[in-house]
Amino acid sequence: MKEKITMPSGLVFDFTNMFGTKRLDADKIAQELHTRGAAAEKAIQSIRVTGTSKNHLSKDGTPEHVYFPRMPYIADDNPNTEDSIIKLYKYGKYLQQKDVVIFLGVGGSYLGSKVLFDAFGGYYWNSNHIVRQGHPRIYFSGNNLDPVDCNSLAYEIKCLAEMAVQQQRQLKVMLAPISKSGTTLETISAFTYFYYRMEKNPAIDLECTVVTDLQADESKAPLLHLANKFNWWKFDIKEGIGGRFSVMTDPGLITMAALGSDIEEFLRGAREMDNYCRQAELEENPALLNALVKYIAYLDGRDIEVFMPYSMHLKSLSEWYVQLLAESLGKRFDRDGHIVNYGRTPIVAVGTTDMHAQTQQHQEGRLNKVIQFLKIADPEEEAVLHNPFPEMNFFAPYEGMNMNMALNTALEANADALNSDNRYNATFTLPKLNEYYLGQLMYFFMLSVAYEGEFANVDAYDQPGVEVYKRFMKDKLKEKKQHKAVRSIL
Repeated sequence: MKEKITMPSGLVFDFTNMFGTKRLDADKIAQELHTRGAAAEKAIQSIRVTGTSKNHLSKDGTPEHVYFPRMPYIADDNPNTEDSIIKLYKYGKYLQQKDVVIFLGVGGSYLGSKVLFDAFGGYYWNSNHIVRQGHPRIYFSGNNLDPVDCNSLAYEIKCLAEMAVQQQRQLKVMLAPISKSGTTLETISAFTYFYYRMEKNPAIDLECTVVTDLQADESKAPLLHLANKFNWWKFDIKEGIGGRFSVMTDPGLITMAALGSDIEEFLRGAREMDNYCRQAELEENPALLNALVKYIAYLDGRDIEVFMPYSMHLKSLSEWYVQLLAESLGKRFDRDGHIVNYGRTPIVAVGTTDMHAQTQQHQEGRLNKVIQFLKIADPEEEAVLHNPFPEMNFFAPYEGMNMNMALNTALEANADALNSDNRYNATFTLPKLNEYYLGQLMYFFMLSVAYEGEFANVDAYDQPGVEVYKRFMKDKLKEKKQHKAVRSIL
């Protein structure tokens, strides 16, 4: 069995530090690959072919497809078609006429898009027109019911509109709510908040794009109804693609279109990851091995997974992964109805920041964690330090120091420290951060979750626990609104 897998693309999955004294037994994992692993691979191959998963139902109890393995393949009747990709590129060109795009979504309608924005836009996208190269400013809202956040963004847009007036023009704003049902509380709250204010502002030229289920009953789908009424841009949230998997379909790809990023390269990366995993021997399938070692580690008491990229551009990838892992595998029942209360708790971290915040716990706390490191081998940017105080010996070691070298050294030291106490950790390496490699990596995590669902015999594609709080929240909001109405009458 290979403890370190290097793909032809150069992406490296190093599980070496998961094995050894007081850690996993490599021989046992090799045996499990040919028993449980073979069964899991057969099950995922069945999903690829049939689009169905054992006992998977929608939230209303009806059979529902599982089409995420089809996302990387551009073809008729797949989530991505030639026409849908062409439409996305046309949309991206159209958005170059806009000053601002505001994406409104929560959960899977937000987290994946934020990964893409942080990876290919970054911190200075909105403040630097040279970085944007003719593309609009991009903001996100509707991901939290937070009046401070909404008010802050509204003020930002108001200031931009005032600057546009000084230039004797209107600020061109595209408002883009993303909700499969068209009724998501956070999304609709933000949409109505911004639309009401912007539509009344003569300094703003407002337009909307709707991303929703285009096959829904319009009478029960308010966003679809509005899009049809006002002839807004429309993009589809396809059946069989859960929100946490949707980054490689319209809800995520419209962000790539707004950024001017290469959508086809992103999907090509995912496609090559899928092809590699389905053709590889069991021992060389990185997604299968990742799922198996994490599953066996969980059975051994490692029920927390810390996801720690050594790149600020990938912190949001960690946040996306939290939803993917928690919502897919955190299940009370298995697929046969038995209570199992399965699932690891995912934790967001970023190096080196959290080496000064979490590492103390990682190193000396309970033996219940797997630390997942992620690094970029060849970053596009470098920073070399120089000593501005030559008269002080303290600063002499900083002369000529490569900051990326120091960053990777910190990761290696963190891993070595964990190894010294036989604590589980693994390191994944991206050759570069671009559309192709990010597509490979994100699809790898989706496929890993799918495999682990088979190991644990849980439905990795539903989220019944989410629906519980939604029902309680809906009832409470209705009750409070009625109470307020009574008080106003009195």
